Amino acid sequence: MSFTSGRPEERRQITDARALRALAHPLRLALLNHLMAFGTQTASQCAEVIGSTASNCSYHLRSLARYGLVESVDPEDGRERPWRTTATGLQFGRSEEPGFAYGAESVERALIEKQIDDEAELTRRAIAQRSELPPEWRDASMLSGYALRVTPDELRELGEKLDALIRPFIGLTREDPPEGSDVVALHLNAYRHPDAGLS
Repeated sequence: MSFTSGRPEERRQITDARALRALAHPLRLALLNHLMAFGTQTASQCAEVIGSTASNCSYHLRSLARYGLVESVDPEDGRERPWRTTATGLQFGRSEEPGFAYGAESVERALIEKQIDDEAELTRRAIAQRSELPPEWRDASMLSGYALRVTPDELRELGEKLDALIRPFIGLTREDPPEGSDVVALHLNAYRHPDAGLS
């Protein structure tokens, strides 16, 4: 599986309702997540991992390209054209911010819920394969949960510090990753506990 790293960092926030709707399609979101994790890939390579056909993946990659989320690149061998994301990180629009498209709130929510479901499924698959991992990867894996007591400002500061620690390891932007490195999924979620007002 090919991987192109060392790109300049470009994080983008998506607030356009049409782009959010395009991403809300399960296969398109899976394609975008795959390209974010593994770098430049052909439609055939994506299809093999995602469980679809190359022609279907190609159709949905072209749809994502219409909204500027992916782009095709020149093939090295003159055969199938590979695709890559146009940004190295994405944030979905926040409906409370100025400029957020009218009517996009429900699309944003559905997209976030789909992303949460996909992350949970990815974690389940990782746990199911845990016994097959080499011991060094098994020992390095983390599944941790914390109940913090913080102010909104402290939570924001904590998020910024964690982001600063993690950012140098992003696969799409990391130059010359050391031998033995591989793609790792890391998901961090922090929010006021939904039951906080009840206790």
